[in-house]
Amino acid sequence: MSKIIDELTEILEQRKTASTKESYVANLHAQGINKILEKVGEEAIETIIAAKDHNKTTDQSREAVIHETADLWFHTMVMLSHLDLEPRKVLEELEKRFNISGLEEKAARQN
Repeated sequence: MSKIIDELTEILEQRKTASTKESYVANLHAQGINKILEKVGEEAIETIIAAKDHNKTTDQSREAVIHETADLWFHTMVMLSHLDLEPRKVLEELEKRFNISGLEEKAARQN
């Protein structure tokens, strides 16, 4: 899976400097962080709605959750790219949490 993330990261970096007329990502970067965050928020809401409406017995319902989650992840990666942050760092943070209970990790953040 990290191969896909690596490839997408590379493409997103290239698109930062592409023509805004030819690249959706370049257009987002040109509009700035507020527009990118707006898209992340919009996709988060659409993911929540798809999950809330999810019916395990229909392919359409499953596909809606997958589609909206992909949109959310994509726009989150655009945000990271805009902020010059590497998605690998997020993966490393998740990896650090493997041997820590979620309750312990949450308690540590509160201190």
